[in-house]
Amino acid sequence: MYKSCVAAMVAALYWLSAPAMAAEGEPIVIKFAHVVADDTPKGKGALLFQKLVGERLAGKVKVEVYPNSTLVGDADEMQALLDGKVQMLAPSLSKFDKYTKKLQVFDLPFLFDDEAAVQRFQNREMSRELLRSMADSGIYGLAYWNNGLKQLSATRALVKPEDAAGLAFRIQPSTVLEAQFDAVGAKPVRLPFADVYKSLQSGVVQGAENPWSNIASQKMNTVQPFITESNHGVLNYMLVTTSKFWMSMPFAVRSELEGIVLEVTQTVNKEAAALNQRDRDRIVASGTSKLITLTPEQRQAWREQMMPVWKTYEADIGADVIRAALTVNRKR
Repeated sequence: MYKSCVAAMVAALYWLSAPAMAAEGEPIVIKFAHVVADDTPKGKGALLFQKLVGERLAGKVKVEVYPNSTLVGDADEMQALLDGKVQMLAPSLSKFDKYTKKLQVFDLPFLFDDEAAVQRFQNREMSRELLRSMADSGIYGLAYWNNGLKQLSATRALVKPEDAAGLAFRIQPSTVLEAQFDAVGAKPVRLPFADVYKSLQSGVVQGAENPWSNIASQKMNTVQPFITESNHGVLNYMLVTTSKFWMSMPFAVRSELEGIVLEVTQTVNKEAAALNQRDRDRIVASGTSKLITLTPEQRQAWREQMMPVWKTYEADIGADVIRAALTVNRKR
């Protein structure tokens, strides 16, 4: 009886320590959950990852993709990852401040001049170090997936910073984003992405910040009469798994997956700008929202109003991280 109990305990500990090991002859299953539509940079990236894994690791690894919060939502996805209920996520970089403050650099307003600057920063050594900044929590960063620069949508025209005063804006769970909207007298409201459209439609919030592809995929333009092309921030993702899961796989399988991740990342980041341009053109052509294009002077006024946020979070993020991000801007 004693021996059988010990054997059962050893077996249980073995399976807990090797979550990726499937039953003999069965493939390792990677449940990849995300909260956006398939026709977005992240959605397309997840499907491409699934496709390439199916082609190159057939019988060894199986990827199941769950879009649009069908498996797990914004508020619960990180815990689901740590609990082993999903094996891969690509949350926005705003979701990680519980695990590291350094990634808040990507939430600072008007830090990057354009998407090319963001990609240059992600290729720097500092940015690669940030992929491993959550190791103490067991979170393993694999790659950055870009979604694009954020635009401001609202129920009123936003030309000057003071035009946002009094409006409620949906934000992701980020104290930096809260401070950004506080700086212009607006009210930041944390809401899951799946609730954004109905919250805009019902008037719970009057505005939001999103790349063009998110605005189009969720039809936010149909309930937001004005969109200001502010390019004030970035909405990018980190493809993550857990160290425990990733390192439990056979080396050859893991190496093949890392190669696929690199290939998919290059495709996602190359196509994100094109997808945003396509959706921008579609929204403008639809006439559902009035596009507001800021002059350089008007955009600078927004930047100056929000820049104190940099100083507020410099200690948390690290002055060296902010300096490294600034060096990729060619215009300053």
